[in-house]
Amino acid sequence: MNNESRRDFIKKAAIAAAGVTIVPRHVLGGPGFRAPSDMLQVASIGVGGMGGSDVNKIFESKKANIAYLCDVDKARAKGSVEKFPNAKFYTDFREMLDKEAQHIDAVSISTPDHNHAIQALAAMELGKHVYVQKPLAHDVWEARALTHAAKRYKVVTQMGNQGASGDGVRQMREWIDAGLIGDLVEVYAWTDRPVWPQGIAWPAQKAAVPSTLDWDKWLGTAPYTDYFDKLVPFNWRGWWPYGTGALGDMGCHNLEAPFSIYGLQYVKDVQASVGSVYVDEFKRGYFPESCPPSSSVTMTFPKTAKTKGDVKVHWMDGGIQPPRPDELGANEKFGDGGNGILIIGKKGKVLADTYAANPRLLPTDRPHKKVAEKYARVQGGANGHWAQWVEGCLAGYGNMEMSSPFEIAGPLTEALLMANLAIRGADLKIDNKYPGRSLKLLWDNENMRVTNFEEANQFVKRTYRPGWEVNYTF
Repeated sequence: MNNESRRDFIKKAAIAAAGVTIVPRHVLGGPGFRAPSDMLQVASIGVGGMGGSDVNKIFESKKANIAYLCDVDKARAKGSVEKFPNAKFYTDFREMLDKEAQHIDAVSISTPDHNHAIQALAAMELGKHVYVQKPLAHDVWEARALTHAAKRYKVVTQMGNQGASGDGVRQMREWIDAGLIGDLVEVYAWTDRPVWPQGIAWPAQKAAVPSTLDWDKWLGTAPYTDYFDKLVPFNWRGWWPYGTGALGDMGCHNLEAPFSIYGLQYVKDVQASVGSVYVDEFKRGYFPESCPPSSSVTMTFPKTAKTKGDVKVHWMDGGIQPPRPDELGANEKFGDGGNGILIIGKKGKVLADTYAANPRLLPTDRPHKKVAEKYARVQGGANGHWAQWVEGCLAGYGNMEMSSPFEIAGPLTEALLMANLAIRGADLKIDNKYPGRSLKLLWDNENMRVTNFEEANQFVKRTYRPGWEVNYTF
């Protein structure tokens, strides 16, 4: 008997003698059991509020283990900590990634906008897949860096605009592909946000930092300042050092459908007008740290393979809406009442609600041609957005289609941040004047610069707080 046969014989004899039957591990675990090696090991940064929702949605995929939790506010994190008692808790994402990198497969990031880039880049540089809440980044340069990094490090990515996984955008794409509205004319999207204070003065009165909050770590990349009341956990959205205003909050939801359907990329020019707040007779308030109460922006995108020429995309917030289509009945809702998407073609129009939900061809009382289902639906629709990312991470880079990978989400976010750049440019006071108000900003995409209003370029990439720099080389 040769050595290999002898070893095989001894092994079988030992098993028989012991009366042991070898059973697959999943059978031992019972129905639905998954071996730890088959589960995605997830670390979540920002686990209160929307972050708590993200953690739960990822866990509900049944293919992810919530292994680590990180939040600078222990009170906000309490619900997630109690739900996932076996997850190790950190207050500093840098410490967590430094100590636990070898045990982490993927990272979910649900922090305020100003810290997205530093956290996502730190994870991607370690080869970790990332899920990042919308908007992907705070500044134009950051969005470009994250898009580039996802490809360089070959990680599976998803931005948290769940409507990208919904049935609505796929239905709209099928109608448009079938020519039901003809060649594209223009696009409108709008929101009733902000639903937090904007167009206000920076608070003069500082407040005591909550005992459960690590204020320095919450500030992260932003300049150091004293804490003030009601900034955390919600109203930071309306302050430029931390948030991206109504456009950052809802643009990634309401502009995703036209952006992905028509293959839009980077803007070539953008112009903005903003709402004003007057503090006295003929005295306009100047609040450079605060996003304006309302804005209207027009972006021009270059021709794509699915358009006949350049594309005009109009954005409105603060309750401003575009002209109501003549084809819409007098008592029919325009969008969902507060938010909406309107795509105008030469032969027809498509109207949808927030997240591209409930799409309908106008007029709604006219029979329209039936179009066969062409694009595969995501299981669970918009609610399947998180599970899709988990499945993609387990499948590996390039092996599964994502609804909002950074190759799509990055340019989308960058376009919206260019619109924000125009908003800030229009609101920029220089020598007691507002020179950016009357300009169309021309964009040099390759060099990431506005070519006709130098003062606006300060908003392409901000200056980071010492020790919190975001470094990336293309």
